[in-house]
Amino acid sequence: MQVDLSGKVSLVTGAARGIGQAIADRLAASGSRVIYADCDDASAVAAQSPQAVAMKMDVTDRAQIDATVGRIVADYGRLDLLVNNAGVNTARHRVTIDEFPRAEWDRLLAVDLTGLYEVSQAAARVMRTQRSGRIINIASIVGLVPLRLQCAFAAAKAGVVNLTKAMALELGPLGILVNGIAPGSILTEGTRQLFYGPEGQFKDSVQRMLAHVPLGRPGTTDEIAVAALFLADPENAYTHGHILTVDGGWTAGYAREF
Repeated sequence: MQVDLSGKVSLVTGAARGIGQAIADRLAASGSRVIYADCDDASAVAAQSPQAVAMKMDVTDRAQIDATVGRIVADYGRLDLLVNNAGVNTARHRVTIDEFPRAEWDRLLAVDLTGLYEVSQAAARVMRTQRSGRIINIASIVGLVPLRLQCAFAAAKAGVVNLTKAMALELGPLGILVNGIAPGSILTEGTRQLFYGPEGQFKDSVQRMLAHVPLGRPGTTDEIAVAALFLADPENAYTHGHILTVDGGWTAGYAREF
């Protein structure tokens, strides 16, 4: 997919690995200056492109957020695209809500929803002065169709879905496009540890899960990156307030007969 992002400045959170890295790589390959932001060190992956720079940023730390956005504006004079990808889930606490620990609830909501709000607020203030910009929020199909034993993740990602739409209503008149992506099961290092690796915690349930996916396989990080590139394309100027589902058909309906 060819998209010209020359002259654009992009900030991708959670860009040290997985979906975030794939999106940041695609944006950089399309000509954008890309800030690979992560609470972990993203310098190794950012070093692969002359268009990229790594910055340390924890989305639960407002001081770090403001410092990062301030540095971007100071160094490059603008911020054209924000991809809110940073997120966490839980593997240890796959339990029903009556047993779900409050501390784990707070941790997931702090990163997956409040962190997204904080970064969006800081970026939107810059974009507002420009009268232009784009925000892409990485949600999940779990925010559209909840899965069992993931109450905090489902609540956070459902919040991301409606926050995306609320932001679209508020920021559209300011020239800022806001959309979201809802990935299905994507092959990353995290999902290898959970499902797809030989030592995966839930490897015995993989085939049952994939039986609900019409394409019969997990997605790749680059398939999510292509969706993000579509939403970032300057020629795609009327898609707004939309949640783009990229899940191999998982949420299209029942994939089995009754």
